[in-house]
Amino acid sequence: MKFRATLIGFTAILMWSFLALFTAASGKMPPFQLSAVCFAIGSIPGLVVLTLNPARLALLKQPAKVWITGIAGLFGYHFLYFTALRNAPAVEAGLVAYLWPLLIVVGSALLPGERLRWYHVAGAFAGLCGTFLIVGRNGVEFEGAYAIGYGAAFLCAFTWSGYSLLTRRFDAVSTDVVTGFCLATSMLSLFCHLGLETTVWPATVFEWVAVAGLGLFPVGAAFYAWDYGVKNGDIQILGAASYAAPLLSTLILVLFGFAELGWRIAFACLLVTGGAVLAAQDMFRRKIQQPVAAE
Repeated sequence: MKFRATLIGFTAILMWSFLALFTAASGKMPPFQLSAVCFAIGSIPGLVVLTLNPARLALLKQPAKVWITGIAGLFGYHFLYFTALRNAPAVEAGLVAYLWPLLIVVGSALLPGERLRWYHVAGAFAGLCGTFLIVGRNGVEFEGAYAIGYGAAFLCAFTWSGYSLLTRRFDAVSTDVVTGFCLATSMLSLFCHLGLETTVWPATVFEWVAVAGLGLFPVGAAFYAWDYGVKNGDIQILGAASYAAPLLSTLILVLFGFAELGWRIAFACLLVTGGAVLAAQDMFRRKIQQPVAAE
């Protein structure tokens, strides 16, 4: 059960790795407008399930703390991330924001039934170093003038890690509630768009397909898979493995001709993969010991 849930959680990381490709192909829609449209699309699978099985609507009746955590996690993360990109260089802001996997691994020590080992932290740190090689390949320079942007990026990392850790505490809450989180995030993003941005719609059918792909996978199904994974799987492994997202994203961009392969990516691959394997050794031990226990 735990192994299967961890794999389901990892599919979210795989879907997030397509975020850059779909975003690059989606045209020039401003961030909050794109977020509003994509989260609306992302809620459709959940709405279909609820329509076909109305009895599941009862699962949406949850305490206020569940709804506050979910909406703050999804909308708060994206609001802070866009704020960071508006007030700091993308490279530096991205690196600070991508502290969230390490924060998840370290923060897991506060969860009941979890034990934080040195190899969990070492694996997550290796992944962070690999991400640094990818994102900061053209150099990194933090400047005091962008303190607001860096602060928003750190709050962004803290928000998503906090959401993931708190979600683990709501393990009895059905993943159906993610549908409501997506709808609320879409509406709040729409309000931000109307107040802060100029509306720009996709210009071609190809761009609309990319937007639909964003909504169905990285900004849709991924959040359902992540919710199930962190509630029922190994959250420490998922935290460390999350650093695979920027690596896989870069490899996908290389495959589709948006980036070039170099030694940095190759070394980053070793760091991220090695870090994930190091952090996951408990799971490997359990898989090896299972046949012995059965005998």
